[in-house]
Amino acid sequence: MRRADRLFQIVQHLRGGRLVTARILSERLEVSERTIYRDIADLQSTGVPIDGEAGVGYLMREGFELPPLMFTRDEIVALVAGARMVRAFGGAAMARAAEEALVKIGTVLPEAERERISRTEIHTPDWVISDAERLIIDELEKAIEQRRVLRLDYRDEAGRGTLRDVRPLGLWFWGKVWTLVGWCELRSDFRAFRIDRIAVMSEAGRTFKPERGKQLGDFYRRLELREGSGNGHDR
Repeated sequence: MRRADRLFQIVQHLRGGRLVTARILSERLEVSERTIYRDIADLQSTGVPIDGEAGVGYLMREGFELPPLMFTRDEIVALVAGARMVRAFGGAAMARAAEEALVKIGTVLPEAERERISRTEIHTPDWVISDAERLIIDELEKAIEQRRVLRLDYRDEAGRGTLRDVRPLGLWFWGKVWTLVGWCELRSDFRAFRIDRIAVMSEAGRTFKPERGKQLGDFYRRLELREGSGNGHDR
């Protein structure tokens, strides 16, 4: 790989405020960590706003404008496949956004790469989830972002219903069903709710602030401790 290409790739890996170590960069770009340290220093000297230090990691501050991205064939296939999967399985707003993103990406690609988008023969059916489920997915995504407490009339596997207030934290897709991961105020614990078992969803009329022990990161840590103990669906 030419040095100029390597410098460009380093900038790409640091996009989005992600902390990336020199070791990870060296493995991905197949060079030594010493080379990465030297490249980072050169980028910093030219004004690229990279923060960090050796042994800790590096990230790029927001606001740095980059030229239009050039994608490899595999990256284009992944983008197209991902957009089509979102169209089939995601919320209505997600599906529209995925299609619009592909259009925008196509406008900055050379003609050969634009043709690859249309030639990517990876498809999904259009009838996987109902319109009602799509709307629920969109509403849940907004509630997660805005930290709005939701009131759920939820039915378990046997059809028994409970009314509970939930702090929505994240959405998981399992290939056939979507689940909402949240902090259940009724159970004072994390729960995962299948969205196809939510009979009625409404606003509780309040928002919540992140609390230690009740955030998505805490849920993930608990999963790691209980790995292999079950699927985590609500009971």
